[in-house]
Amino acid sequence: MDFQSLGIGRLFPYIVKTIDIAIVWFLVYRGLLVIRGTRAVPMLLGLALIAVVYFVSQPLGLTTLAWIIDNFLSSIILVIVVIFQDEIRRTLTKVGVQPFLFKNSRVEAPNMFEEISVAVGRLSKAKLGSIVVVERDVGLDEFIEKGVVLDARLSRKLLYSIFVKETPLHDGAVIIEAGTIKAAGCVLPLSSNPDLDPSFGTRHRAAVGLTERADAMVIVVSEESGSITLFIDGKQYRNLDTPTLQSLLETNSSSVESRRPSDNKGVA
Repeated sequence: MDFQSLGIGRLFPYIVKTIDIAIVWFLVYRGLLVIRGTRAVPMLLGLALIAVVYFVSQPLGLTTLAWIIDNFLSSIILVIVVIFQDEIRRTLTKVGVQPFLFKNSRVEAPNMFEEISVAVGRLSKAKLGSIVVVERDVGLDEFIEKGVVLDARLSRKLLYSIFVKETPLHDGAVIIEAGTIKAAGCVLPLSSNPDLDPSFGTRHRAAVGLTERADAMVIVVSEESGSITLFIDGKQYRNLDTPTLQSLLETNSSSVESRRPSDNKGVA
């Protein structure tokens, strides 16, 4: 077959360039997914701002500033390795255990949110302070690694037993991923937002702190009142009962792009 007669020969260089751009775009996209919701994002924005200042300083005649930034950018590879060493190490670890290009598909147990809701309802009745994190799109490996890794199948009995006061893991958070209790005793970052409700304790501030960095759904049971609060995307759903909690979890379990707006009943 004569490819020249079909015009493919002339189009071949453009096809190669298109494939090249598509591969680079995909790699950049996957890289952004890795750092999304982590402290690397503001650092990356800071580096981008420095680059913008550099390109603006030259036409404005700010030679000293341009010289300083130019010397800084000349060693940018070393700077990136130093600043993002934790993220790079975490990414390389993920590459070793799972494909980088294609994320493993998650299979959620059909009764996952029912199990969580029933367990949380029992914790509420017993006034056992607890914090349960349900992972969505943004990975929470940095918090899982600092807790006690369980990798146990989710069940209401196991989830309840973790937060019984006599157990050594009851003070930390439980992280759930796709029907699996990944870890317990996890330490979450506290929010420094000065506008938070003054009545919020450490658990509530930790829940807000995590939702500020990731898109996880976080359930908190108050040790004082036994009230149930759900934190999602900056919203607070307070004083929930078991059926309402399960409904909210199911409604907001899909990805951000496909999530439908839900009724804001009980929003503080």
